[in-house]
Amino acid sequence: MPEPAQASLHGQAIALSALPEVVWTHAPSPLLKRALARFESRLGQLGIASGKKGAKSGVLLKISVGKDPAYLSLDAREGYTLDVSSKEIVLNADGPAGVIHGFATILQMIDTHGAVPVLSQGHIVDAPRFKWRGLMMDVSRHFQSLDTLKRQLDAMELTKLNVMHWHLSDGTGFRVESKRLPLLQQLGGHSRYYTQEQVKELIAYAADRGIRIVPEFDVPGHTLAILTAYPDLAAQHPVPTVQDWQQDCRVASSNDEVTTHCTKHPDLNMAAMDPTSDKVLGFARTLFGEMAALFPDRYFHTGGDEVVAGQWNDNPLIAAYMKAHGFADAPALQAAFTAEIEKILSADGKIMMGWDEVSEAPIPKNVVVEAWRGSKWVGTATRLGHPVVVSSGYYLDLLTPSSTHYAVDPYDTRADGLAFRAPAKNEKPLHEAFMRDPNAPPLDEAQKKLVLGGEAPLWTEIVSDEMVDERLWPRSAAIAERFWSPQSVTDKDALNRRLPEVLNTLEHFGLEASDHQARMIARLTPQNIVPLTQLVALTVPVRNYAINRLADRKGEAILLSPAAIASADSFEGNAFNALAARYAGGDRSVVVSLQEKLARYEANNIAFQALPGPDCVNEAKPVSSQIAALSRLGLEALQPGEKSREWHDHANALLAEQDKAYAASADHEASSVQPQPPSGLLIAIVPGIRSLVSAAK
Repeated sequence: MPEPAQASLHGQAIALSALPEVVWTHAPSPLLKRALARFESRLGQLGIASGKKGAKSGVLLKISVGKDPAYLSLDAREGYTLDVSSKEIVLNADGPAGVIHGFATILQMIDTHGAVPVLSQGHIVDAPRFKWRGLMMDVSRHFQSLDTLKRQLDAMELTKLNVMHWHLSDGTGFRVESKRLPLLQQLGGHSRYYTQEQVKELIAYAADRGIRIVPEFDVPGHTLAILTAYPDLAAQHPVPTVQDWQQDCRVASSNDEVTTHCTKHPDLNMAAMDPTSDKVLGFARTLFGEMAALFPDRYFHTGGDEVVAGQWNDNPLIAAYMKAHGFADAPALQAAFTAEIEKILSADGKIMMGWDEVSEAPIPKNVVVEAWRGSKWVGTATRLGHPVVVSSGYYLDLLTPSSTHYAVDPYDTRADGLAFRAPAKNEKPLHEAFMRDPNAPPLDEAQKKLVLGGEAPLWTEIVSDEMVDERLWPRSAAIAERFWSPQSVTDKDALNRRLPEVLNTLEHFGLEASDHQARMIARLTPQNIVPLTQLVALTVPVRNYAINRLADRKGEAILLSPAAIASADSFEGNAFNALAARYAGGDRSVVVSLQEKLARYEANNIAFQALPGPDCVNEAKPVSSQIAALSRLGLEALQPGEKSREWHDHANALLAEQDKAYAASADHEASSVQPQPPSGLLIAIVPGIRSLVSAAK
């Protein structure tokens, strides 16, 4: 994963009892030597012996690579071909990125289940569908260590993602050292920020893996951290303080880090700059000039999202300025500000990016628009001539399963959007801007050429550093396939079958999702980890920001709860549901396996109810009881003989209860108003139980 553009496997394999002997057609660059060293190290982790290369295997790895002056740019040459025969592996790459991608493919073609690792024979022709394939890492809301970020870059390399969009500033924190504006990190960083040397280290680490780092410094909204350091830039005075936030929005302050779970008072996080002030543009020139020199990529993201109109309309001086200069509304004023920011960045040799709000009024056409509020914005931005990066449909913090993201194509103009805050004063209801537009016309060929690719954002209001690996993977691998593979690759069942293997591979090479989950379980239930381990394997967290609403009540404790441990993809649930579907389709060979699983699920409840707490575990006890009741129902459905009307009525009542729980976070509107299970958990085996009930006479 991602599936190659073309692959023809022969059904045969060659043994790799030792590292292949590598032959380069041309002397490799230091970059390629480092890529080969990582590849050979990973082969060693798969059990392929080091020592004298080719001593036992007799296998040659022949590598030919073209020169690529566009490496680490949008036009990098990423294609490659791979031929594996009985005696040799031939990798022909268009450029260094192609070598890196070819190595990643080889690693996934190795089967380690036998006595000796073997590599599938065949022919592969591969290149990406989209040039821009990214993850967005939000380190403002919850700071992430350099080691955590490096693990994500390793996983990105192995799944052929090539852009890390680094969200470095927001209302909650400014996270990079500025030597020209040091108050940014001293006051706005809350003691958690990256030094410029650390930034350079991470950029070099990413570059070795064919990954570009695109920074984001959000202006003119989402700037409370900046305004904490430089309050004279604010549109509204006084600037809210951390104490205001703590009082009104249940802010938790831990480890010198300020985080928020506020949905009741969004204006506190939406504090905006005064776009009419010369000081603001002077600040932007200073900050962006320094950061443009620090970050080598040509693309530079300046946010531009969710500027609350009231921040400007309620300031008499700004309102008078708008009237005097003919700005009809806040978007028109923002467009003028965006044009000025674009000039600043262009002077530094950068191409500006912004969230799709920046395109609501005329701005320079070379500004790249990141469409997030709904896929219809892909259509509107490309019709205006803007290059587009699509993130709508790929928001990982919605906690929807891989299959949901997998079903969204970057070219789609009719998919659902999202919203996650209530309208602020003087705003129309936000849901009008986020609704699906069933009448949106499809993209024409000229518009498709403007779609650079996509990104999967992970906003971290409810994601701590130890949760990052699990919240990103394996769903990011599914999205990577959507961005890389042909549009026809859409088999959801095949995706679900492959996901556990992909995650296992990524963890073999350093990802720590399962280790972190196990540590979190042991911290909650040190006396007996088995019951909670089983429970979170059978559940998924509530979706569409319902967990953010729970966090308003629970605060930072939500980060230590079962809902923070459970994955959006339940491998155990998917496997059970697939078996149950086979049974409902007439396959009776799966009966014993289903009975064994259901008996284990039911028995787990006794041990779970005996757990002494803490509160978040006690809140999950009703969910454990419901799993036991559903498991008993499934066992009864598998018993031969007809079932009574009363039995079916009971079964339908149990399933209806689960349907109601799922419906409560089925979309953003529901999750905003419907009561949620206190545990924040949904039961993943419900589809399978439904299949068994439907098959019962």
